[in-house]
Amino acid sequence: MNYLLAHDLGTSGNKAVLYSEDGKLVYSCTKSYGLKVENANWCEQDADDWWGAVVEVTREVTQKVDPKDIAAVSFSGQMMGCLCVDGNGNAIRNSLIWADMRAADEEKYLKDNIDGKAFYDITGHRIASSYGGPKMMWIKNNEPDIYARTYKFLNAKDYIILKLTGNFVTEYTDAASTAFWDLKAHKWSEKIVEVSGVDMDKLPLALPSTAIAGKVTKQAAALTGLLEGTPVVCGGGDGVCSAIGTACTKVGLAHSCMGTSSWIALTSDSPVTDDLMKINTWPHIIPDHYLPFGTMQSGGGAFNWALKELYSYSNDKDKFDVSTMEAAASPIGAKGLLFLPYLIGERSPRWNPNAKGVFAGLTLEHNRGDMMRAVMEGVALNLGVILKSMQRCGCTVDNIVTVGGGAKNALWRRIFADVYNVRIQKPDYTDEATSMGAAVTGGVGVGLYDSFDVANKFFTIEDTTLPIAENNEKYNAIAELFDECYESLVPLFDKLHN
Repeated sequence: MNYLLAHDLGTSGNKAVLYSEDGKLVYSCTKSYGLKVENANWCEQDADDWWGAVVEVTREVTQKVDPKDIAAVSFSGQMMGCLCVDGNGNAIRNSLIWADMRAADEEKYLKDNIDGKAFYDITGHRIASSYGGPKMMWIKNNEPDIYARTYKFLNAKDYIILKLTGNFVTEYTDAASTAFWDLKAHKWSEKIVEVSGVDMDKLPLALPSTAIAGKVTKQAAALTGLLEGTPVVCGGGDGVCSAIGTACTKVGLAHSCMGTSSWIALTSDSPVTDDLMKINTWPHIIPDHYLPFGTMQSGGGAFNWALKELYSYSNDKDKFDVSTMEAAASPIGAKGLLFLPYLIGERSPRWNPNAKGVFAGLTLEHNRGDMMRAVMEGVALNLGVILKSMQRCGCTVDNIVTVGGGAKNALWRRIFADVYNVRIQKPDYTDEATSMGAAVTGGVGVGLYDSFDVANKFFTIEDTTLPIAENNEKYNAIAELFDECYESLVPLFDKLHN
């Protein structure tokens, strides 16, 4: 029996998941690591904490099977980071991770020196400080000694690949997360890199996600328990891997992740250009395919906030059960109560870092069940704007596979179906889409599978929620109020922020 080892390098820890060739989850273990936050929006991690976590969980996993039966190691990783490594492969400062927003001046510089729509047409993305490229610019502008010593800028999984194989590489999805990547030409954009002032030779070689980045070295084998020479496949960024892990392998298939941040994405055979730039387009892991993508900052995060603040008296299980029961008792529209879920600003569809969370329409007649329902509906309505943006650009979506913690909530799945007017499907594994995507990518990379369609063997659909036309009509009217409420408060958000 062959096995595939997938590492999911997240923000809070690294999860190693071992899959058998026939798609069964054999073993999983996680090692947490820390996050350094300062100056309100500076977020860093020690890359050697990532490596230490990978070493520890890999040693545990390799005790469960014969290491010679592990056909490949592959990765899903947090994206949009900036890690400086020297020519010896050592990290020379903490990584600026995806949540780091310090590069505001660099964002402004790019906006002042390149047309925003031209940038979007090249990269598939808006100009924003959250991407890896502006963070590289910040290093150059603020830490010139570090910049001079930097041999390559890498993302999280790229660093682990370096430690395993000795090779400095990235792949297309993480290259795109720098916003320096030419989406259609599949190469670094000379125009954008030149404008940025970053030296092109500090960017790593970019390979397809299925490429074998190298093989496990003798030194790495001794540390991890892997067999020397085990193929290491590039894998992809976590958001893109989740498309494979939900079997969104054909044009038009869509998935949604209801994690702390939440998104909707669908598979396309060409980049989707949105004149309003509400949605982004990433390279798909599948060659010559793309992933139109809209991410909101606080989806499951808004739900967890409400759960914590409104149901603080009870244990975690009671909080979930009681809050869902009470929210279900509230009618559609939560008795005229709206919630804007912008607790940490917003990416898609508003692209407004100053946006705030709001309960609008609150009266003495409302109870906490109404408030919880309004939170769930507010997240769904915001994701609905993303879906409508995709449909406005010509995309057809009639089915969405939903994963992440929020996917476990049957009431929320009902709200999604009725707001979106599409079928919502829940797989049996809601927390493993990214690791499944990495495993399938690894299997395709080493020739164990001849098609990404094998992802269908890794899970089964255990629940399907169909939209109710009457409910959708009600939500369409509420959506208009939701948008009007946001637009009317934009000037106030700016004042509150300042």
